[in-house]
Parts: sequence; structure tokens; C-alpha cells
Amino acid sequence: MTNKIISLLALSAFATSAFADHHGEKAAIVVEFPPPFLIGTPVQVNLPHLEDAGAPAPVIMAPKGTINIAKDKEVTSSDDFPIIGDLSYATDGDKESEEGYFVELAPGLQWIQVDLEKSSTVYGVSMWHFHTQKRAYNDVILQISDDEAFKTGVTTVFNNDHDNSSGLGKGADKAYLETNKGKLIDARGIKGQYVRLYSAGNTSNEMNHVVEVEVYGTN
Repeated sequence: MTNKIISLLALSAFATSAFADHHGEKAAIVVEFPPPFLIGTPVQVNLPHLEDAGAPAPVIMAPKGTINIAKDKEVTSSDDFPIIGDLSYATDGDKESEEGYFVELAPGLQWIQVDLEKSSTVYGVSMWHFHTQKRAYNDVILQISDDEAFKTGVTTVFNNDHDNSSGLGKGADKAYLETNKGKLIDARGIKGQYVRLYSAGNTSNEMNHVVEVEVYGTN
């Protein structure tokens, strides 16, 4: 009986291993955070749909070997002449939030867009707007598409525009406070070449900022 049980366990382990080999093993996406760095007097954040501070990030499973495919990729924007910084900062790998690490765009609804160079399977996206001061950004919307102009085949994977003030549809996601941990979004294996990130000012001022965008996927 003991030998039979051992044989069955061995067969089960073999089948599990074969299944994993055939279907591809997965692992949780691990995000590397910059050191925390806060300056200035915090501005009170009063939003009716604010996420609880310290809410845990989602655990996103992706095929082993999944990497940040946005690193050093081309970035375009709705603002052709950023007020501070360069659009390339958004994919240069530097996530610190002091001056010299972020790009500042004009007030109002603005977006930046990362070209992944080919249609890719996207499992998760991490984004950092500005984290040297406690604040929340308004109307944060994340979309993925194979259409550079985002006219067709657009999938929205995050939207905290609770009142459709940006005209892209009412979103059910919550606003959140910026920290050095950024915001990890589950992209659910959506395919696309372009990743677009919207915002419409923040709770401290009317400007839009982006420190870094990481896209975890395969192509």
C-alpha cells in the first residue's frame, strides 16, 4: 500500500511538472521601489472616492521571465512642450521624484503614451506620478491599444474618473495617494502596442507629472 501511495504521489508530481512545462510557469510580478522621500507641508486631500491609505497592491501572476518592456521606449504626449523635464524620463528607469526625474505637463487633461514597438501581452503596469509630497492625481486613466491614435480597439484597464469629467467614461476605480511604491495595475493580459496614461491635475496644483511608467509584459 505504501509503495502504491508513493507511486501515485510521484505520478501526480510528474503530471504537475509536465502541465507547468506545457502551459508555462507563472510568478508574481515584483516591483522595485525607490527610497521614500517626502518634503514640504502636506496639502489636505479630500476626495470622495479615495482609497484607504496602505491598501495592499494586487498580486499579479505573469509568465516567468516577464520583464519591464517599456524600458527606454519612445514616449509621446498630448503636451508637445513639457514645462519641466523630458518625456524620456518616463521610461528611463529612474523612479526618484526630485527635480530631474519627472516630466511636468500643462494643466487640464493630459496624457503620455509609451510605444512598445510591437503588439505585446501586458500583464501589469506600474506608474509613479510624483511622490515627494502626499497628493492624489485626478482622473487617472490607463488604456492599451494597437491603434496609435487610440480611436479603435481601446481597452481601459484603470479609471478613477468617478464623474466622467474627462469625457472618457465614468470609472469605478478609486483615487489613491502617491507614494514611492507607485500604483500597480492589473492589465489582465491585454494585448497592445501602445500604453496611454491620462491625468487632470492633482490635489496640490493643476499640473500633471510623470516620474516613471513600467509595463510588465511579453512580446
